[in-house]
Amino acid sequence: MELRQLEYFVAVTEESGFTRAAARLHVAQPGVSAQIRQLERELGQPLFDRSARQVRLTEVGKAVLPYARAALAAVAATRLVVDEITGLLRGHVVMGAVSAPSVLDLPGLLAEFHERHPAVEISLRETDPESLIEAVRAGRMDLGLMGIGSSVPAGLDAQVVLDQALVAAVGLGHDLVGEPAITLSELADRALICLPHGTGLRAALDEACAAAGVTAHVAFEASEPYVLGQLAAKGLGLAVLPESAVAAARDELHVLEITEPGMRGRMALVWRSTGSSGPAARAFIDHARRRLPDFD
Repeated sequence: MELRQLEYFVAVTEESGFTRAAARLHVAQPGVSAQIRQLERELGQPLFDRSARQVRLTEVGKAVLPYARAALAAVAATRLVVDEITGLLRGHVVMGAVSAPSVLDLPGLLAEFHERHPAVEISLRETDPESLIEAVRAGRMDLGLMGIGSSVPAGLDAQVVLDQALVAAVGLGHDLVGEPAITLSELADRALICLPHGTGLRAALDEACAAAGVTAHVAFEASEPYVLGQLAAKGLGLAVLPESAVAAARDELHVLEITEPGMRGRMALVWRSTGSSGPAARAFIDHARRRLPDFD
């Protein structure tokens, strides 16, 4: 049994397929398949059920998975200990992001870390909020950037890096053009365009509506704030957006302040509360927390 076989096994499991695992590992797909077959022959049992469209673990595969991960983690920890003693920072860090407003300059953050620690490989993955939270909790991602409501997801620590007012935006042909503001109760009566459940902006809207005893009528959902503005500009409803998201479309939108009460959208860095992180991950988290604002 070789460590490479265990690495391929874990990759196929996490990517739910041989082709995606091969792309992640930067190897040819037949090589991944051959190594998995060799591992299965050595164990005497199939690890994957290949009869369905999506590759799934067998019961044996499920039992083997935690031991494979532990073996790979032990090898990585051994290398990191040596690197710490010699003063050389190596490793691989993974950051997940639901969205990244340009005001935060995420590319600059990553570039600065790479310049300081060129031997550390950095991966940035865009994903949905639920997947990001689960991946950070499980240690598959070291750091996440996401919108949050009034509470931090269980098992995670957070640093709020963006805190801005939420506003309403309508197309220039809308009947609200010329109005400076709209109350939350008036807002709830309109056809709204908003981010989906699981995002910090939607959580802020839902929490405010629940506190006010009103129900928001969300007619359209989109995963990117700028798309919300585009839909509003076409006259499809009233978009609820962070202030920064309307700056580039002021010539197509009329923006109203939301009052009684006002609402704010927050984005935060999140990382695992418990469990050990390697030196590279700790350095990356510390760098991101220093580099980005702290609204806590």
